[in-house]
Amino acid sequence: MPGGTLLENANPLIFQRSGERPVTLEEEDENFADPIDDREVFDLIRSINDPEHPLSLEELNVVEEMRVHVNDQASTVGVEFTPTIPHCSMATLIGLSIKVKLLRSLPDRFKIDVHITPGTHTAEEAVNKQLADKERVAAALENSHLLEVVNQCLNTKPA
Repeated sequence: MPGGTLLENANPLIFQRSGERPVTLEEEDENFADPIDDREVFDLIRSINDPEHPLSLEELNVVEEMRVHVNDQASTVGVEFTPTIPHCSMATLIGLSIKVKLLRSLPDRFKIDVHITPGTHTAEEAVNKQLADKERVAAALENSHLLEVVNQCLNTKPA
């Protein structure tokens, strides 16, 4: 970590990445209505970089496909993420990175809810409140330093 700061979780568990989703002929057909599903959203966020480690959120098990819920007809996306430790100071930054990735990637019609998996973080309520507040998210993204850090998390490396 820059500046010689000690890592909060110096030796995290590393999980195996899931395989790539096969693309069907229907998905390649421009004339076929292809609803957005859980796996498609998971594929968008799985390779986001952790702010402290040279690993993806999937490799740290911070995001899992089973914690992504999409209702294409209702235009809603819900993502629960699980910080690696209960007192992770990066939880808000991780949630913001997930939210920004989805805001940039999904059609504007979607309402996006990103929150911590219940019972997995000591400041769960405060972090969830920040992530749900549109004005706070917008203000955070106006901060050039914070936006640079978020963009570094979103700058994915090839698998």
